[in-house]
Amino acid sequence: MAEPGAPALPAGGPGGPSAGEVHAMEHWGPALLALVVGAFMALLDSSIVNVAIPTMEHVFGVNTSQVEWVVTIYLLALGVVVPASGWLGDRLGYKRLYLLSLLVFTIGSGLSALSWSLPVLIGARVIQALGGGMIMPTTMSMVFRLIPRRNLGVATGFFGMSMLLAPALGPTIGGYLVQYTNWRWIFTINLPVGVFGLLLASAVLPEFAEHEPGRFDLWGFLTSASGLFALLLALSEGQTWGWQSPGIIWLLYGAGVALLAFVWIELAVDRPLLDLRTLGYKSFLASLIFAVGVNIALFAGAFFIPVFLQLVRGLTPLSTGLILMPGALATGIMMPVAGRMYDRIGPVVPVLLGTVLLTLGNYLLRDMSLQTPRMMIVWWMVVRGLGMGLAMMPATTAGMSVIPPRQVGRASALNNIVMRIAGSFGIAVLTVLLNDGTATQSARLAQSFVPGTPAAAQLQSLTAHAGSAGAATILSELAGYVSAQGFTLELDHLFVLLSGVGLITVVPALFLRKGMYGGQGAGAPVD
Repeated sequence: MAEPGAPALPAGGPGGPSAGEVHAMEHWGPALLALVVGAFMALLDSSIVNVAIPTMEHVFGVNTSQVEWVVTIYLLALGVVVPASGWLGDRLGYKRLYLLSLLVFTIGSGLSALSWSLPVLIGARVIQALGGGMIMPTTMSMVFRLIPRRNLGVATGFFGMSMLLAPALGPTIGGYLVQYTNWRWIFTINLPVGVFGLLLASAVLPEFAEHEPGRFDLWGFLTSASGLFALLLALSEGQTWGWQSPGIIWLLYGAGVALLAFVWIELAVDRPLLDLRTLGYKSFLASLIFAVGVNIALFAGAFFIPVFLQLVRGLTPLSTGLILMPGALATGIMMPVAGRMYDRIGPVVPVLLGTVLLTLGNYLLRDMSLQTPRMMIVWWMVVRGLGMGLAMMPATTAGMSVIPPRQVGRASALNNIVMRIAGSFGIAVLTVLLNDGTATQSARLAQSFVPGTPAAAQLQSLTAHAGSAGAATILSELAGYVSAQGFTLELDHLFVLLSGVGLITVVPALFLRKGMYGGQGAGAPVD
């Protein structure tokens, strides 16, 4: 029985009776582990590199804007390759595509570790992304084909640990490796894990039947790749180039034209690269809308909290990672719990409970200051992590479970694209707000020291008795304090805003439903 409001599907077509090639397994644990290895490795690499940026800048003798392309190019390459993952999965078979993606990612990691110059490293990161971009949508597609419906919540809970734990643990692992070994180890550690993942996947994953995917949607690929590339580049570089600069304006204009053309093409062709008709499934559409809000909150916390702890509080990358780790572990602990709740009572209760905790965690973070005890920040991040663990995967599982088997690959790719754009968009917009707000807050604080105020008189007295060198030191420290305090006050305001975003996500959460698909196929038990 199709979900109410779902698009009609022809008998024997995608999602029809002939689409039963679903390799549901009774003993799915080893296969799930093989998929988790690849997903964890690919997602870990998206955050582990950030802490090594200052070190790379020194090693290669380049400036920050140049070395940041190590991160930016990875994101851009992901946006280009992800849309093609569904078609390639049907064409090659999902096991074969997963093994190929894992191999390419591992080779890219080895080349990154051996890089002797920044251009070589950037090229190696492109190779990494070509593999890594395929891993996530491919693994998600296989999970929803391999797992019997009655176990789908638990299985996706464990799988989801890789999706949220990896980005959260990246700064901790990266901070340790950069501080105590060598920056190249952030890539070298992928080599044994990649080889293990290849051997395990080869041994335990079943063969997936190849489907005739039809003619490759070349125009759909070109418009999606160019549109996503332009959009992600604009979101990544808007702050550096200036949001009103001609380059950013043209990128956003080009992205809009290309993506509108992409939508028109996908709705016109018989075999679209990304099947936008899947948005007709209400639960899937609700899960995507929910994911936008949650990913904005997720990536904002993962980006701004480390900036605050390192640049404002002066902590090392390792110390910062240790503060963030309990929240990440809380997320991992709640994932299987959320999965069991999904299997027993459906998605709405765990998603709503998780949203409340996530919103509460963000609201508590509004009280951060230059003097906030570290353990207080740890506990606030734990509350936030518990909410993330409860909310994220039940929502994704509910959305994907209404998609017929033959459309799962294309829906998985669409899901990954939406999450990446949401994270990038959230960071870009919030960074603009944070920078503008910091300038305003700092200017307001500086008004306390204008001539004639008590603070100015006290400052003048201090500098008069400190000598020229001492006075310069006092003024420098005061300027630093004003800037840090302005940043902190505006960051507190941003977390209030994120709390509001969390409350809004309650609305799409109410439309989530447990679907009939996801492991329900040949040999799959049905509740």
